[in-house]
Amino acid sequence: RIREHIADKAKLPILIFPEGTCINNTSVMMFKKGSFEVGGTIHPVAIKYDPRFGDAFWDSTKYSMMTYVFNIMTSWAIVCNVWYLPPMVKEEEEDAVHFANRVKAVIAARGGMSVLPWDGGLKRKKIKESFKEEQQKKYCQMV
Repeated sequence: RIREHIADKAKLPILIFPEGTCINNTSVMMFKKGSFEVGGTIHPVAIKYDPRFGDAFWDSTKYSMMTYVFNIMTSWAIVCNVWYLPPMVKEEEEDAVHFANRVKAVIAARGGMSVLPWDGGLKRKKIKESFKEEQQKKYCQMV
């Protein structure tokens, strides 16, 4: 459906959050590759919340949805910085994963955030043993 949408030049651009979730405003997690496989031009946008007047981040392990909604509704303001970055297109020999990582790096750099190589689902799911072992091997090779 995304391919059909971007093929029709009369339609407006689609806003996609390729992380699928957000974390505590300090990092950019792994992007889902699907939206980078369809072709077209990507118009990256970096968004970073300013927590001085109210924190938009919801830590679902600490607060219920009702508590979060109450905190948002009673905040002085929810302020965020938004940076519209130059359009990017997939390079000729680049696959969707590398393109997604390149876009993610540009967004993270502009927002002053770190790049994380893992999926946002890890904050709610048990980590696979194979992933732990892979990271342990990389660490052992460094040491």
